[in-house]
Amino acid sequence: MIAFSVLDLAPITEGSNATEAFSRSLDLARLAERLGYRRYWLAEHHNMPGIASAATSVLIGYIAGGTSSIRVGAGGIMLPNHSPLQVAEQFGTLASIYPGRIDLGLGRAPGTDHATARALRRYFDSADQFPQDVGELLAYFEPATPGQPVRAVPGAGVQVPVWLLGSSLFSARLSAALGLPFAFASHFAPDAMDEALAIYRRDFRPSQRLAQPHAMLGINVVAAQSDAQAQRLFTTQQQSFINLRRGNPGLIPAPIDDIESYWTPTEKFGVEHALACAVVGSEATVREGLSAFISRHQPDELMITTNIFDHAERCRSYEIAARVRDVLAQ
Repeated sequence: MIAFSVLDLAPITEGSNATEAFSRSLDLARLAERLGYRRYWLAEHHNMPGIASAATSVLIGYIAGGTSSIRVGAGGIMLPNHSPLQVAEQFGTLASIYPGRIDLGLGRAPGTDHATARALRRYFDSADQFPQDVGELLAYFEPATPGQPVRAVPGAGVQVPVWLLGSSLFSARLSAALGLPFAFASHFAPDAMDEALAIYRRDFRPSQRLAQPHAMLGINVVAAQSDAQAQRLFTTQQQSFINLRRGNPGLIPAPIDDIESYWTPTEKFGVEHALACAVVGSEATVREGLSAFISRHQPDELMITTNIFDHAERCRSYEIAARVRDVLAQ
């Protein structure tokens, strides 16, 4: 059975706030644990009014502390925003508190706009150093050696699975060369998905961390009682993408009845292209769509993201996806 996992951005909906967003994330994580999802990942973004997961490692601790078995991790930490030592210490701490449950996914984008990237101070000096930073970070997780001048405490000798995330071929090649699991951001940047998967699987070199390639693909899933209801719920995600492209990111909007009146033809083309890896509809439609996606791309895992305004509807969508997973496993 292909594992299903959850990608959460701790969305702040219109009329809500970060406190309520965090409470809903914990509620969803507990549901995902009961439903048998393998991982619950949170993504680092900054200066986004509708995304509350900026302090990602802090939020991971909150979610892990409120659950008991599901793996909790970063999907991902944008490494150019941080020093490798700090990341090793943070995730060494998390893995020491919650042994066997913490994942660390690494990305090389800033996860924000240029002005905020400057405020984060490291990005413009170190983005090109991503491979070296990954190597430095991995070294901090190795057992410390006598005379080692800098060590991660905690972190040295702590088992923290490290993934590389990407939306292009760069991280596919790097994760293959380093023998690391690879997660592709097909849920918002699907263009290079097939080529990236092929390169990763072809060039993978076994490592002490991973014996064979392991690829996870992101996919948007909005499931509801009917196709029409799901399509309406999906307008929340579509509006969010349009607002971002208009330079007006805001709180996560409520769904609308007529998305055609909201976007221009050019915007529609761009959003539908970015969200091409999306399965939206009733349980039967979602089952057909996920089955086709899995058959075509053969991922080892699916990372499902569901951006729905109403929390109960969002939870229901993940419940439907879990039922679909169980049917496909038979």
